[in-house]
Amino acid sequence: MGRFGVTEILVILAVVLLLFGGKKIPELMKGLGSGIKEFKNASKDEHATEKKEETKE
Repeated sequence: MGRFGVTEILVILAVVLLLFGGKKIPELMKGLGSGIKEFKNASKDEHATEKKEETKE
């Protein structure tokens, strides 16, 4: 039940295309990509901070 099939993904993509249009989608994807990149960097920094604290104790 929790998995998406090909049909569901195509329907979601069609709805996104209808809502935002072809010109806005590259901007949305760029923003999504930069958001994911920032999240990964923040989680790496948090993990490195935890390791430093463990070695100090």
